[in-house]
Amino acid sequence: MSNTFGNILRLTTFGESHGKAIGGIIDGYPPNIIIDSEFIQSELNKRKPNNSEISTQRKENDKVEILSGIFENKSLGTPIGFIIPNYDIKSTDYKNLKNLYRPGHADFTYQKKYGIRDYRGGGRSSARETANWVVAGAFAKIMIKKYNIQVNAYTKQIGNLKFEKHYTEIDLDKTYSYSTRCPDNEQNKLFEQEILNAKKNQDSVGGIVSCIVKNTPVGIGEPVFDKMQAQLAKAVMSINACKGFEIGQGFNAASLNGSYFNDEIFKENNKILFKSNNSGGVLGGITTGQDIIINAAFKPTSSIEKEQQTIDNQGNNIKFKISGRHDPCVVPRAVIVVESVVAMVIADFILMNNEFSL
Repeated sequence: MSNTFGNILRLTTFGESHGKAIGGIIDGYPPNIIIDSEFIQSELNKRKPNNSEISTQRKENDKVEILSGIFENKSLGTPIGFIIPNYDIKSTDYKNLKNLYRPGHADFTYQKKYGIRDYRGGGRSSARETANWVVAGAFAKIMIKKYNIQVNAYTKQIGNLKFEKHYTEIDLDKTYSYSTRCPDNEQNKLFEQEILNAKKNQDSVGGIVSCIVKNTPVGIGEPVFDKMQAQLAKAVMSINACKGFEIGQGFNAASLNGSYFNDEIFKENNKILFKSNNSGGVLGGITTGQDIIINAAFKPTSSIEKEQQTIDNQGNNIKFKISGRHDPCVVPRAVIVVESVVAMVIADFILMNNEFSL
């Protein structure tokens, strides 16, 4: 089982959804960087249920404890170990699912691959794992702050409702002030209602998270197998429930002409500039210095209260309903996770390209 992500900056994680704790080890992190522990916790808080009707009622305290690699608030260059204890666990909610394969979940494939699985909340395949990624992403954000690189994500779509404003027209610093993580008061209300409608119908809904990376240096990335967009896609597509990734114009590029899509280049005041950014800030796998623009599509939450058809581990056809505490839409809580994995990729590439200096 692969539990490690990254090349030079590597994250290895452990733990199950209903175990004693989850956690990880960050290796390859540069020494002598001032670590703001309050910032790390604040990032993790953004992933927690937001105590609203559109979120799970599970109380995830998510207090991270740093075990190693930090001394006098500075990184040592040694492995950074951390744990996040699990609280408010109700494993009894899953006893009736012990021998069933839930539609949309990894129960069937996990059992067939490993011959054993932790059925409590999905075990290792649970989205609970992403809390570890947010911690690592916070460390990555601290590292890339030296370059003034900013990674901001927000909710762009819920169900069939789309937020049409361009990201330059909104205040991305206010994203986490809104329950759906869409930094627009009216659109946030519309998104909330869409999620509540799905919940009322014992159903769920998906959506799209948009992520913008500003101030990335020119020349980060590789031209063949370690393309910037390839590593970003791997990271983002590793997030639970993510079913689609695009950069720049993405799938829309298929319907455009080259004369429109190509980002024309010109020079002004001794600066090399682009007339557009259809490529999303990456050419040939290497950053152009423009904003990196990413969209990630998330499927509807698999756990719904409607009756569904499945089979048990004996192959019997069964009708069943899922009980427990589940998000009717994963998108709002996925926003910080997208930011985190993107920050990890950017930080890793900076180290790979020997761009980071102490």
